[in-house]
Amino acid sequence: MESLSYKKIFKFWMPLSATWLMMSVEGPFLTALIARLPHPEYNLAAYGVAFALALIIESPVIMMMSASVALVKDNYTFYKLRNFVYSVNFLITLCILILIIPPIFYALTIDFMNLPHQVAELTHKAVILLIPWPASIGYRRFYQGIMISSNATRRVAYGTVIRMSSMFSVAVTLTSLFHIDGVVIGASALSSGVIMEAITSRFMAHKFIKNVKQKKNVGEQNNLSYIEITKFYYPLVLTSLISLGIHPVVTFFIGQSNRALESLAVLPVLNSLVFFFRSFGLSFQEVGIALMGRQSAYYKLRNFAIGLSIAVVLGLGIISFTPLSMIWFQHVAGLSLQLAGFSILPLMLYTLFPATTVWINFQRSLLVYSRKTKPITYATIIEVLGIALTLIITIRFLNFIGVIAAVSAYTFGRICANIYLTQPFEAEKKKLLAGEK
Repeated sequence: MESLSYKKIFKFWMPLSATWLMMSVEGPFLTALIARLPHPEYNLAAYGVAFALALIIESPVIMMMSASVALVKDNYTFYKLRNFVYSVNFLITLCILILIIPPIFYALTIDFMNLPHQVAELTHKAVILLIPWPASIGYRRFYQGIMISSNATRRVAYGTVIRMSSMFSVAVTLTSLFHIDGVVIGASALSSGVIMEAITSRFMAHKFIKNVKQKKNVGEQNNLSYIEITKFYYPLVLTSLISLGIHPVVTFFIGQSNRALESLAVLPVLNSLVFFFRSFGLSFQEVGIALMGRQSAYYKLRNFAIGLSIAVVLGLGIISFTPLSMIWFQHVAGLSLQLAGFSILPLMLYTLFPATTVWINFQRSLLVYSRKTKPITYATIIEVLGIALTLIITIRFLNFIGVIAAVSAYTFGRICANIYLTQPFEAEKKKLLAGEK
């Protein structure tokens, strides 16, 4: 069995981390651009709400890459899963088309979420522009899974470069040539980026698709049915659906909170900055799954995760608790002096959150490696309940400022999930270490 070193972990982790880092730039760039355009409070708030709605609609396809890696083995399974993916894409596109019907949309955003009318109108424009976004992500994740199975992971990163370049080009072009709402520019850039990434992924996967189609009669995989695909995929999609579904709930509570408009405006800016530091941990789950079986892997991966947790907290803390925070919010994110000052305290409260991301992905990696995935779903449910409970207490009873309540809720919910996973994690750790002796 091959021994694992910190150098090998770093080399394996870095390309995956680089992909997430590139994506983490997307949010700060677009929010900074919107913040520099007319009526930034309304447009930033609308962008945050539209993005949250798009995420919940996208949730059924987030795990499509995992399904593609696991199930596509030959010509038969390729077409089976491809048809399944296309069916799911059709359904989520239908959902977003129903959502944008004005009576339905404004009942949700104004009557239920209590958004200001101007924010709701801007959000409606953005969601219309995001119609192709979820299906494009499902499409490219299917083909990216085939590339990963073929050991062509660099091509996945190349697709991300195409996405970022397209998003940047569209955003700059629209800003330079047209006088339109900032949220319209942001949504157009997002959609353009993922559409180009999907098209590029399909072309880059072409030769690997040909190789897959040439494989015939690969064991029992040839008996794969749509019912079996659904049974396999349902637990995967449930976790992402639950976790992403909480974002519109948070938006709903913020809409009824103290200083709601300012909170809605700065939350996407805060989340974009924190996501940059979270991205280092988001890439660690695949590292753990892939490397856990090597000699002395557990302790090396654990120590690497601890070091990574410390690094991301220190990195964000240097911004949160120093004058760099005002420099970031004013000169990088483009917030007004008032909104920049309003953002400092919630950023401080957010400082530990990237460490919880590293740790939960390490916990999940061991559980997935051991094929014990049910606790991951239960932990997600507990996290969502913790977020909802915190929002109810802080906003309904304690009258917290909305963004303070949201950041506190996100952090508390994640810590609850970390604590819940401790027991199943320790049980699988003992089995793993016993097997190494």
